[in-house]
Amino acid sequence: MKYILLILFLSFVGLSFAQEEKKHIREGNKHYENEKYTEATESYKKALEKNQASEKATFNLGDALYKEQKFAEAAEEFKKIAEQSSNKELKASAFHNLGNSFLEAQKYQESIDAYKNALRLNPKDDETRYNLAYAQKKLKEQQQNENKDKDKDKEKDKEEEKKDEEKQENKDEQKENEDKKQDQQKEQQQKPSQLSKEEAQRMLDALNQKEKEVQAKMKKEKEKGQKVKIEKDW
Repeated sequence: MKYILLILFLSFVGLSFAQEEKKHIREGNKHYENEKYTEATESYKKALEKNQASEKATFNLGDALYKEQKFAEAAEEFKKIAEQSSNKELKASAFHNLGNSFLEAQKYQESIDAYKNALRLNPKDDETRYNLAYAQKKLKEQQQNENKDKDKDKEKDKEEEKKDEEKQENKDEQKENEDKKQDQQKEQQQKPSQLSKEEAQRMLDALNQKEKEVQAKMKKEKEKGQKVKIEKDW
């Protein structure tokens, strides 16, 4: 008897939680329709507190987060449905919305993969096919821009390298000129000083004059020491 009562009690609790879950989902849907996406998010989260496995609350939460432009958080909710749901149609929709979330976040390769998964589950979905083509186009543009940026970086590196080489060449040239200047100064210090033609002539004249003076002095000294001949007058 107690066992039966316990089952009845648990059933009642489960029914109560299910009613609360549906209530919050309805509230969330109403907020969503009125474009009150923050309030809708809160209502769907409350529904999940009552039933964490609620696929409807999870999917709708992803939609509300997407509207709030919280694309990374929205992607997490859609990913849960895409990986866990056994409902093929719901999984396809979840992959489609997952692709949209990645697309808005400019994660084009991830969005392409999600759209492809959606088309495997629902090949007739033209909207997913269009989004897939658009994501592929954006990925191609992104890769082209990245290549351009790489080329610009390479060109910039080349210019910087060229500038560095020119600076080094200027330094080497400057050092070479300084070394030549120092060598010239050393040579000048080691060489005897060279006289100009006028200076050499003056020195020669001075030497000649000095020689004349010496000769005159010697002559005078010689004359002083010479005996005088005295003639007798007898």
